[in-house]
Amino acid sequence: MRRVDALLADYGQAHRAPGNVACHSIGISLIVFGTLSMLHAIPIAGFWTASEALVAAAAIWYVWLDPRLGAAMLGAAALFDLAARLVGDWRVGAAAFVVGWIFQGIGHAVYEKNSPAFLRNLAHLLVGPAYLVNKVLKVRPVARPS
Repeated sequence: MRRVDALLADYGQAHRAPGNVACHSIGISLIVFGTLSMLHAIPIAGFWTASEALVAAAAIWYVWLDPRLGAAMLGAAALFDLAARLVGDWRVGAAAFVVGWIFQGIGHAVYEKNSPAFLRNLAHLLVGPAYLVNKVLKVRPVARPS
């Protein structure tokens, strides 16, 4: 089993309840938007900010895992980054970030009744967004863990 498949399958094991999946769809989107919004407040050079640096670094990891999924993630991240840039207020991003984590907590406490996957493996902080993009775009088949 390829590493990307193992990561997606492991993440999927902790996210089976429909209520948790719904909470994560909202929560992860808010967290990504919030993170990028807050990082836009840190200029790097000219038009570029820490937000674009994070998107570039994450894109390298995603492409390393799987080129097609990496391309899909780069597209999704670019849309979130554009939205964050258009909002242009790190405080809105901070609020979105906090509300996103509340959704995550509700999903695990109320629906899934388990701890978040990132507590077992920090890579799941990046796997969560990829799992959602893959669920929507069906870039890779989701394998069952062995």
